Amino acid sequence: MLNDNAVLAIDTGTYLTAPTGTALPTNLLAPATPWDQVGHTSLDNVFSLSSEGGEATILGTLQNKSLRTRYSARSETMGFTLQQFDKEGLKLFYGSNAPELADGTLGVPTDPKPTIAAFLVVFVDGEHQFAFYAPKAEIYRGDDMSLSDTESLAGLPLAVKPMALGTNKWTYAVTPLASVASGIKALSATAGAPGTYQPSNADAPANLTALQTDVTASPTTAWTTGQFVNLADASFAYWTGTAWTSGKKA
Repeated sequence: MLNDNAVLAIDTGTYLTAPTGTALPTNLLAPATPWDQVGHTSLDNVFSLSSEGGEATILGTLQNKSLRTRYSARSETMGFTLQQFDKEGLKLFYGSNAPELADGTLGVPTDPKPTIAAFLVVFVDGEHQFAFYAPKAEIYRGDDMSLSDTESLAGLPLAVKPMALGTNKWTYAVTPLASVASGIKALSATAGAPGTYQPSNADAPANLTALQTDVTASPTTAWTTGQFVNLADASFAYWTGTAWTSGKKA
């Protein structure tokens, strides 16, 4: 179904790491310790996702030449450009085993090791948020460094390779586009297309059950054709005159 609230245009983003296995934070806009920001990142090269593998092999019989399709394993790599040249950022690029030398410089290792950590990137689009989360990932340089001009900020291209943690059958997760929570509970809903919640800036109820439990309708008579409210689970609901029900008023 069409959902006008599920399109993404990035306003801001935050990139974070934590010890391997750290759970996805409940509040994506204010992740608690041990999550820590990686630093400033590029406006031009915000984020990329590339893959290797996944080749298709057609399996057939004499009677059916295209009976089944089998796909090889696929690995994926996330990419972004770090623009913070401090010790922590340089170690992500040059290797976690880059030695800190006696004179205060950072040595470039002959046998670099990637940083292994949990990885999280959160993008905000107005009132919505979208995130990539990997409980285990390898972070290392994604490309060569190029200091090409004096008019733009230099960057460290980084590659993040999600890995399966323990017995997980997945390497990373994405969060369906969701509204940024204000922490204000909705108490009433005014009919519209879509309708609005009160008080001002109130969060949409999590689902139909939460709407039925917490929110009163305005008007209390049956809503008219096309009217509805959005719910946080990306579904819709409207007031029949006696109860909240799923969908848009037909």
